[in-house]
Amino acid sequence: MKKMKFLHSLKFRLFLILVVVGILPNIILRAGILKTYESRAVSNRSIDILSQAKMIGNQIITYNYIQDTSSEVINTQLELLSNIYDGRVLIINSGFQVVKDTYGLDTGKTIISEEVVKSFRGEEISKYDAEYRYIEMTIPLKDSNTKEVQGIMLVSVSTDSILSNYDYLKNNALVIEIANAIVILAAALFCANHLLKPFGRMTHSLEEIQTGYGEEQLMISDYAETEAISDAFNQMLGRMRVIDESRQEFVSNVSHELKTPLTSMKVLADSLLDQEDVPAELYKEFMGDIAEEIERENKIINDLLSLVKMDKSAGNLNISVVNVNELLETIMKRLRPIAEKQNIELVLESFRPVSAEIDEVKISLALTNLVENAIKYNKPEGWVHVSLNADHKYFFIRVEDSGIGIPEEALEHIYERFYRVDKSHSREIGGTGLGLAITRNAVLMHRGAIKAHSKEGEGTIFTVRIPLTYIA
Repeated sequence: MKKMKFLHSLKFRLFLILVVVGILPNIILRAGILKTYESRAVSNRSIDILSQAKMIGNQIITYNYIQDTSSEVINTQLELLSNIYDGRVLIINSGFQVVKDTYGLDTGKTIISEEVVKSFRGEEISKYDAEYRYIEMTIPLKDSNTKEVQGIMLVSVSTDSILSNYDYLKNNALVIEIANAIVILAAALFCANHLLKPFGRMTHSLEEIQTGYGEEQLMISDYAETEAISDAFNQMLGRMRVIDESRQEFVSNVSHELKTPLTSMKVLADSLLDQEDVPAELYKEFMGDIAEEIERENKIINDLLSLVKMDKSAGNLNISVVNVNELLETIMKRLRPIAEKQNIELVLESFRPVSAEIDEVKISLALTNLVENAIKYNKPEGWVHVSLNADHKYFFIRVEDSGIGIPEEALEHIYERFYRVDKSHSREIGGTGLGLAITRNAVLMHRGAIKAHSKEGEGTIFTVRIPLTYIA
């Protein structure tokens, strides 16, 4: 298991990359040098032989050696050429008959080959057979005056000496390559360990932070990458702490909000129980107060249930094509009696017909919260203006009021659960502090956006943007 884990580790991969980058060029360089040496050595040997052969060829024509092979001078030179280059020389006349063989094996025999035929046409041919290790050359012997080919010199030379040097060079190169590989392996291992040390410290620091014994923040600034990871982790850790604090505060708020109506009901009930012969008017008043507290408790529980539903995945949305104009008219009709009680003017302005793919219940709840808040937190004789518009991609709802407004420092907190800008005023009108959190969740579930602009004492504007087509 540990072996498999190491094979998948960053250290192993970095080590492997360093080894490949270090050793691979050596292998390629060695192969290239050896290949170049072999081809270059064969080429030089061929040039030397061709030069010597041409000099002897001129003398063969001058001494008329093809017709009379008794010339000791030519014979000596041919033998010398054969011995120096560890090869064999054949002189062939125009009848394809061997008139001279330095090995003395094929004299008098006839040779007809492709190379010999081509040389009788005036071509000089040279080929190298790497498998059998020899160079073969066919050189036309031409009359210096008529340029007529009178015969062919066929030279076959062994390349064993070249290949011996090649093998020696190859072995030495291999030894050097192995030595380099050992040095590269050691250097790669050292570099891998050195380069990855900050990541080891990072892992150790993360483990300490997890157990609660480490620093409050991660600070590994050895490289730009580790510094970026540290910054990203610290930001994530900060967000997690905020979320944790928010969760603790939410639980505390829920407990408090649910406990407050119960406490009030208990106080009222105890007051009735502690008194004898309670007047009917007082009894009726206390029971009315208890009913109000029960209604308040019920509203908090309903809002909490709505939030729980909103927190679930968007797959729970019941999407259908909804006429948004009609939806807004229904909401305004439902809330108009509340507005009339406070002498609030409620106006709806639709710039165009709008149909969209939405969850009607959730969007209706969200828009109801916005309009209801605009009414409740308004001034006497105030107004609430709701407008609907759309483009090719989104529909826009704007809820503007002439109310008490929201302080600038509170704007970033208004979507937090149980957050109230004015707690005393919220209690008076029965707010739970969950309405805007429900609204924001409903909008986000539809891949939309909500923005608030407000100035204290001058009113508030909420703008909602939702796609016309639901994006799954």
